[in-house]
Amino acid sequence: MVKLDVPNPRREDLHQTADQVRYCANQTSEWAWRTSATEHCITSKAKAEEALYDRLREETDLTANLVQKGIRRAIEAVKSGVEAWKRGDRTSQPHFDAWSVVYDKRSATFHGDHVSLSTVNGRVECDCVLPDETDGTPIGDYLLNEDFEFRMSTLQYDRFEDEFYLHARMKRAH
Repeated sequence: MVKLDVPNPRREDLHQTADQVRYCANQTSEWAWRTSATEHCITSKAKAEEALYDRLREETDLTANLVQKGIRRAIEAVKSGVEAWKRGDRTSQPHFDAWSVVYDKRSATFHGDHVSLSTVNGRVECDCVLPDETDGTPIGDYLLNEDFEFRMSTLQYDRFEDEFYLHARMKRAH
């Protein structure tokens, strides 16, 4: 987890991006969820994208990749709900209200000491707030280590601290 130093003029871009990704996820959940015993929930990412992608691209200012991330997030949650039903557990339609945005290598570019994130208003460059000494820390062992490459991340916002954090997932480089 890395704290980000987001330029003040661009903080709202990240908030709007998260709002619109949540909108995509909630629209998808509403479309895919079925409550009738005679209907089956839709758990195919391909079907969801075919049915919703164009409309959600038009209704939001998100890049294609972030619209897809919102759709896929909801379909994964619907799949989990279906699995719960099959086990006999009680469950309900997924609803997304948590502040988080999943980024992959197309929508986020990591440069060691800073990251470029796709937003509703173009890319925003954020410096990583790194400790003075990184040796023996996850930041030094993975994030700044050339033997590992950036794969995915989740951007989260701590409203109490008014800070953004990037949870980066790294993979050993080949």
